[in-house]
Amino acid sequence: MGLLIALLTVIIVLLVIKIILLKKGLREISDGFDKRSTLDTNTPIKVSSMDRDVRECASNINKTLDTVRKKYHKYDLGDRKMQEDITNLAHDIRTPLTAICGYLSLLKRHEKSAEVERYLDIVEERSIYMKKLTDQLFGYMVVRSDDRKIKLEEVKVNQILENAIMNYSASLFECGIEPTIEITEKDVVRMLNSANLERVFSNLISNAIKYSRKDLYISLSDDGVIVFENTAPDLSQVDVENMFGRFNTVNTGRESTGVGLSIVRTFVEDMGGTIGADYHMGKLRIVICFP
Repeated sequence: MGLLIALLTVIIVLLVIKIILLKKGLREISDGFDKRSTLDTNTPIKVSSMDRDVRECASNINKTLDTVRKKYHKYDLGDRKMQEDITNLAHDIRTPLTAICGYLSLLKRHEKSAEVERYLDIVEERSIYMKKLTDQLFGYMVVRSDDRKIKLEEVKVNQILENAIMNYSASLFECGIEPTIEITEKDVVRMLNSANLERVFSNLISNAIKYSRKDLYISLSDDGVIVFENTAPDLSQVDVENMFGRFNTVNTGRESTGVGLSIVRTFVEDMGGTIGADYHMGKLRIVICFP
């Protein structure tokens, strides 16, 4: 009887030890899975247990995680590339469409037959519709991306700003806006992304065309401060305070600002700049600084 009790005691002790070791192995697998769940590491789950089933479980989990990680990174890379291509395509289409709409408006001022007038109206209507679609697509792709990596290079801010103003010259003329422009003759060179900077200026000019009252002031100082100012009596102080919010909409009786200014803020901050707005005596003033 004493021998049997001793044997049972040894068996129980061994079982308890095995259970403890199994629990330790499971904790190691659990901790390792938590660390691998971000899919940003190649480090395998390691276990100190010599139990064959525990080690096999860890090995199968590692294989599964490797497969999932590879598919995730493949999907993520493709998704980023698709977002970049669609964003660039939308912008590349939007820029010439802006010029087309402007020149169509100028062409309609000239004397022409009723049939030509009708065709021009159709072309203008379709062009405006296409521009709105590309604006919406461009805005959606930008605000959809929460992890943007852009390439910075030496950019002459003066040149980008002047080109943006020239691209909208026909639209400004059509709206009766003769902008006051003060751009320093000193080269303002910063480490920026030229395409995104051009989009910032284009959005702000387009916004001014929609909502200004026949006035627009644009300036660039020696120290890299850009100012856009125009009369906007339909805005409220609350509108100005929230205008850079994602998907914020300001209704002015004509159209809505949509995501345009949110995109502007996104691009400016991505390039290390700051942007702010103030509203006084019916005038909206947007200030951008690239230190």
